[in-house]
Amino acid sequence: MKVVLFCGGEGTRIRDYSDKIPKPMVPIGYRPVLWHIMKIYSHFGFKDFILCLGYQANVIKKYFLEYDESISNNFVMENGGKDITLLHSDIGDWRITFVDTGITSNIAQRLVAVRPYLDGERDFLANYSDDLTDCPISDLVDLHHKNSAIATFLLIKPFQSFHIVDSESGNGRVTRIQDTRNADIWINGGYFVLNQKIFDYIEEGEDLVLEPFQRLIDERKLFALKYNGFWGSMDTFKEKQLLEDLFRKGQAPWIHEKQW
Repeated sequence: MKVVLFCGGEGTRIRDYSDKIPKPMVPIGYRPVLWHIMKIYSHFGFKDFILCLGYQANVIKKYFLEYDESISNNFVMENGGKDITLLHSDIGDWRITFVDTGITSNIAQRLVAVRPYLDGERDFLANYSDDLTDCPISDLVDLHHKNSAIATFLLIKPFQSFHIVDSESGNGRVTRIQDTRNADIWINGGYFVLNQKIFDYIEEGEDLVLEPFQRLIDERKLFALKYNGFWGSMDTFKEKQLLEDLFRKGQAPWIHEKQW
């Protein structure tokens, strides 16, 4: 199964970095968040990637064209650095397709733009490229196949605390306040498994999760996996710091391979 990664957004809520680089290239440790997400998929055997590029596409292209395996792998150096023998490889068995899908395109438009590169794929994976999790991707795929679904996605609990407030419509009297962490609220975790038929549900100008998914709901063809484990987003500078701190302490739950 191929993995479509939406890498074209401007990342307006993490401007400290994305003024200079696209959000998927914001680093966690010595590698960008995009790389960390690709490593998650790779761990579960999904190594054929399609990158939907847009804002500062050249930065992402240049990163992989100039990729230095020695930064995140053990190696042996001989002859004063003239000979390098890698003891591990990050991307040696990856296949990456780079596709310019427009600077201002929404997610559905980017997906439609890479449709020709999905020819022959009955089902494929997709991701926003800024969310990390320790959820087994194979569980999401299994649920998708079990239900012969057109779309399946990951549901997670909000990791930030918000207060849900109910009030009377007439006088505004508050009747209940509840913390989101204690409520039965689940949000889109950004990990998708999609069938080729998804393209039949996308109309011009629509985004992926609103109108197309509502049509799937009406036809009882949309499924989701509730997951209570780790999930973290790279949406704001504060969230970047939290993920960076986990990585620095060696406590990053999304990391599966010890040689990292």
